[in-house]
Amino acid sequence: MLHTEDPVTLRARLNELSVEHRDLDEAIDRLLTTPPKDQLLLRRLKKRKLLLKDRMVLIERMLEPDVPA
Repeated sequence: MLHTEDPVTLRARLNELSVEHRDLDEAIDRLLTTPPKDQLLLRRLKKRKLLLKDRMVLIERMLEPDVPA
């Protein structure tokens, strides 16, 4: 899936994921400051945020592969 995409497409996807990650971060912060706290929703949002971060790291590695020393 991602391995066959060109760098422009990967950078666009990375940008989309970054925006969603930032939005989730803001939503989580708002939920933490406004009672009552919905713990299940918070867990789901945090899990989604971690998944997005993992995907972002994967795409970043694809765009800038490790160079052997």
